[in-house]
Amino acid sequence: MTDDIRLAAEADITQVKAVTDAAYHHYVERIGLVPAPMQADHAADVAAGRVYVAGDPVTGVLVLIPEADHLYLHSIAVAPSAQGTGLGRRLLAFVEDHARRLGLPEVRLLTHAMMWENQKMYERYGYKVVERRVEGAYDRIHYRKPLN
Repeated sequence: MTDDIRLAAEADITQVKAVTDAAYHHYVERIGLVPAPMQADHAADVAAGRVYVAGDPVTGVLVLIPEADHLYLHSIAVAPSAQGTGLGRRLLAFVEDHARRLGLPEVRLLTHAMMWENQKMYERYGYKVVERRVEGAYDRIHYRKPLN
């Protein structure tokens, strides 16, 4: 089910940025600033082996950072044209499978407090709120999901 998700290559950088910007752009007005994923150095993340993509052309993007005790889901983006197709669910399943392959016991992530849709989605898939805190200009809700 997640076999079409692959490590991004240099040739994917333009599409990674385009999908990320398209997925997060509508939040700019709501939260009053540019979401952090839109400001990421996509080329550096791809070069570091942190970015995974789905589709050809790319319609889904994950930025994953392995830590000592968890896999950090830095960002997830689904192109507006692919929203509602189950791609987000498949990307989240890939994240959990990837953490297990790395021998990591949990996934952690965060979202802006005004990104209500994301909060509902994460909670629907078993992520639990750890804390809410303001980090610079961002009001963030931190989540974790232990893996069995």
